[in-house]
Amino acid sequence: MISNPTTSDPVVSTLEEQNLGRIAQIIGPVLDGRDTVGQQINVTCEVQQFLGNNRVRAVAMSATDGLMRGMKVIDTGAPLSVPVGGATLGRIFNVLGEPVDNLGPVDTRTTSPIHRSAPAFIQDESGGPLSPWRKNRTIWGAGVGKTVLIMELINNIAKAHGGVSVFGGVGERTREGNDLYMEMKESGVIHEKNLAESKVALVYGQMNEPPGARMRVGLTALTMAEYFRDEQDVLLFIDNLFRFVQAGSEVSALLGRMPSAVGYQPTLSTEMGSLQERIPSTKEGSITSIQAVYVPADDLTDPAPATTFAHLDATTVLSRGLAAKGIYPAVDPLDSTSTMLQPRIVGEEHYETAQRVKQTSQRYKELQDIIAILGLDELSEEDRFTVARARKIERFLSQPFFEKSLLVLQGNMLVSQKQFGVKEILLSTNSGQIGVLPNHAPIATAVDIGLLIRRLNDRWLTVALMGGNGAEISTDIDPQEAQQTLEIAEANLSRAEGKRQAIEANLALRRARTRVEAVKVISY
Repeated sequence: MISNPTTSDPVVSTLEEQNLGRIAQIIGPVLDGRDTVGQQINVTCEVQQFLGNNRVRAVAMSATDGLMRGMKVIDTGAPLSVPVGGATLGRIFNVLGEPVDNLGPVDTRTTSPIHRSAPAFIQDESGGPLSPWRKNRTIWGAGVGKTVLIMELINNIAKAHGGVSVFGGVGERTREGNDLYMEMKESGVIHEKNLAESKVALVYGQMNEPPGARMRVGLTALTMAEYFRDEQDVLLFIDNLFRFVQAGSEVSALLGRMPSAVGYQPTLSTEMGSLQERIPSTKEGSITSIQAVYVPADDLTDPAPATTFAHLDATTVLSRGLAAKGIYPAVDPLDSTSTMLQPRIVGEEHYETAQRVKQTSQRYKELQDIIAILGLDELSEEDRFTVARARKIERFLSQPFFEKSLLVLQGNMLVSQKQFGVKEILLSTNSGQIGVLPNHAPIATAVDIGLLIRRLNDRWLTVALMGGNGAEISTDIDPQEAQQTLEIAEANLSRAEGKRQAIEANLALRRARTRVEAVKVISY
């Protein structure tokens, strides 16, 4: 529906004799139209209710300043449609798909309605359990770095990702949107001189927009991402999903609906599902969605964040306590979860290391009250080791950000997963686990079979631990001999008879595998 149209627009004037009406009532961003025709769009509204007697109630997608009762309105008879395709790359759009970056008009020959059905069940890609394309969220309260983390992911992924990214700014600060755009131009993600080489499209519905715009801007960004998904793999960033819920609550109240739990709209689950269920992987392509979710009063049971839990596959929870310590990203390993963290997907070693990190962090959390009251000296020796190990893990999991390198006296850093691992902090021994701590006194202990990566003369050295006191440096291992030994060990295990032979053959196989793995790790 269009308010205050002018007949100079040929598209609208064709409807003049059919759908002309007038504004009957204006309540903020909500308009009532009577006898519902066409002219140039001043204010675009989306019909939400049919009141009877040829009256409808609509929500404005832009400011209603200057509108008066009696002004003409037009029923377009169509949903909101936005441009899609390569013409959107490198540009900034509002909820209506109009460019707002002062770079001229955009090609609108290819458009798509923002309201679409989710892909049919038979279109979903279900044959690949190892597929990384999932919906992920970054959640917690204000001031712990959600937006910074999202911007860091865009910076790092967009440079390495060969596909297209779409960013939806839902109800966040205008300053952050401007900063993101400028940083993308500086990093080369957006090529202002040659927009065809750009890798991202931006859609903004910021804090100053009416609730109708903030409620629909996520669908606009998703519609653009859906078009690219049918050709390739797409990244979709949404910041902030809570503002989507908040805008829906405002619209619901303006429409006179009875509020539900904690004052939220009764249609909360339906609205969330209409957005999330359009983001699956299909046989033609996939969308990987990363969404920031603000948690009111740090309450994870609040209906807004709780409603999103069933839709998303991984949750990265940011801890206010870690942020207070200056550790960024302030990721809490205890509250963060992922459905992908399974042995059959990430491997046994990765899974076991993650579980041991959680066990150490959980024990440290249990000891914090004792430390606060009695101090570290009252802990047992084992608990003191646990505390030292947990604190080392906290700092190990931090990383200087590109996004904040200009604000602090510390350089940015990209850390490869292949170069460093938290496993070395939890080194296994024959009698349990010890921590390899800085400035620690020399330790004499028998270690378990596995890899050890240590720093020696400004380079990392890989050592294959053979169990007990035996070890081999990776550079001293002959790759062919190691592979032959592995094949022999596998054959011996298959021929082992009795429990004793099976144990000895299994140990020999573990040693052989460790030597082969040590050769594959590059020392640098």
